[in-house]
Amino acid sequence: MAAKLTLGPLLYNWPPEKWRDFYFRVADEAPVDIVYLGEVVCSKRLPFITPNLSEVTERLIAGGKDVVYSTLALIMNQHERAMVADLAGAAEQLIEANDISAVSLLGGKPHVIGPYINTYNEGTAAYFIERGAVRIVLPAELPLDSLSALVDSGAELEMQVFGRLPLAISARCYHARSQNLHKDNCQYVCGEDADGMEVETLDSEKFLAVNGTQTLSHSYYNLAAELDLLAEHGITHFRLSPQNIDMVAAAKCFRDRLQGAIDTDQALDQLQTYSHGVPFANGFLKGQPGLQWTPAQIGAE
Repeated sequence: MAAKLTLGPLLYNWPPEKWRDFYFRVADEAPVDIVYLGEVVCSKRLPFITPNLSEVTERLIAGGKDVVYSTLALIMNQHERAMVADLAGAAEQLIEANDISAVSLLGGKPHVIGPYINTYNEGTAAYFIERGAVRIVLPAELPLDSLSALVDSGAELEMQVFGRLPLAISARCYHARSQNLHKDNCQYVCGEDADGMEVETLDSEKFLAVNGTQTLSHSYYNLAAELDLLAEHGITHFRLSPQNIDMVAAAKCFRDRLQGAIDTDQALDQLQTYSHGVPFANGFLKGQPGLQWTPAQIGAE
């Protein structure tokens, strides 16, 4: 199978016009094959994107992209469950299930298992495939050695290769708490940080980012040096997670790297320019602490 470049769901709370225009540009200019749309982090943000969702979907499809709708990573009440059930019953596109309850709501329909559902071994993969999963987005913390066990699962395998990593999600809103606000009266303060709110240690070292109820890595995960190796280990889809940078340029860089038009050093130089000083990390794939960064490919250090 030819490698597919995908754009994961936007995790941040951007203004509706910025959200819409971002995807319009992706539709017209970004060399990605699949775009995931939807709110993953907080259901309170859904009213901001819903009015533009149909128009954005149509624009993406007209631009030659396949569209997948992503669901919430944490479903906490009947209202949120009902929203996912309505989506599962009405959507013509594939749906990415990010909470295990969404898998049951999909009722055996073809769907994608998202990275928020822990698929660590072939037994778990087989369970989901039996229930209709056609693609599995693997958790980012899986080391390279673990990928080999999943190659023969029968599903397409996807892995994030760029962007801040989702590390945890909570019922509490860290963003609101930082402003002495309650979650129910958060005033959408998460919208003030288009790339997440950076968190520092007591020694003033940046190490995490907060996005509403979600905890992300501070570093951008970057596997541009490992794309060929991942393909050899069964990864067919390579995910970019949207950041508040020029994602069209980043997508072109990864497309050129997948096609062999540029080498690893050129790709890393370009991505460093686009990332405006945010550090890179690739430790998880190498079985190291996730925040570590080794630019050389595994086996070539």
